[in-house]
Amino acid sequence: MKNFNNRVFGAAIVKAINSNYNADFSGQPRTLPNGQVYATDKAFKYTVKKYIRDVYQGEKVFYFKRLNNDFNPLTLEDAYAHVFPEHSDENRKSIVAKDILSCIDIRLFGATFAKKGRTRESNVALSVHGPVQINHGVNIWHENNIYSEQIIAPFSSPGEKDKEMTTIGRQSKLEEGHYLHHFSVNPMNLQEIVGLAGDGAENLSHEDIIKLKEAMRRGATYNDSSSKAGTENELLVWVQLTEKAKIVLPNFTRLIKIEDKKNNGKVVVDFSGLELAISLNKDVIELVEIYYNDSSLIVDNVPEIAKKFAL
Repeated sequence: MKNFNNRVFGAAIVKAINSNYNADFSGQPRTLPNGQVYATDKAFKYTVKKYIRDVYQGEKVFYFKRLNNDFNPLTLEDAYAHVFPEHSDENRKSIVAKDILSCIDIRLFGATFAKKGRTRESNVALSVHGPVQINHGVNIWHENNIYSEQIIAPFSSPGEKDKEMTTIGRQSKLEEGHYLHHFSVNPMNLQEIVGLAGDGAENLSHEDIIKLKEAMRRGATYNDSSSKAGTENELLVWVQLTEKAKIVLPNFTRLIKIEDKKNNGKVVVDFSGLELAISLNKDVIELVEIYYNDSSLIVDNVPEIAKKFAL
């Protein structure tokens, strides 16, 4: 497989309508101190990993919950033994590095891998700086309206006093949000771990990037559940530099804006800031791709060199 050597800057928007894209431990949509709703990078990475795991079943996705026969989560050591049974007791860093690099989620996002052996000397600790770095997604819609509603379960509460009552719970959702995640791709981040793994180690490939882009366009929509219903992918911006380019583009969360008012029920995304950044660096930009849901979005001031695609 051909290695992917270009650096990339981009952004993804995840839409949430009467939904809870990324809850905190109390079940509420996450909020910043100023009340603005946000989502962690882990929330977006989860949608990418789940999509790749389910759609491309031949790919190994290591950092994903696995359960034992008692329905308890596996430890890191047990997960490694499950995925690589032939190397369950392996303590050579080069072999372990080659193993984990065969997992697409680690080739993309990296990992902090600390596997305990039978003795202290057989412990293995590796740090993989992932090429794909994703920022927290902040709601760029002008409102942050969170509401809660009571729900009722078909079962009684366990207490003696409550045995005649069914259990009452609560769920919280965001009325409307458009979470903007900035991301970057730097294939050079894998150089050290690939060098440690030696001959035959998998590096970031063009095939990996094709799957990444597909999952970034579809993963949130694919990840459906009662709380995630209404959470969908809405936009993906992909700005790919030439191989030898040295520039660093600014964070796209400051370059992409959403207008406060809708146009015929559609959200208007303004690319004026991004258009300026791209025009100033067009000599070292290989391609600009914008994937968007034209049933809910209008894109304005799109860079001249950008190619537009349906999401």
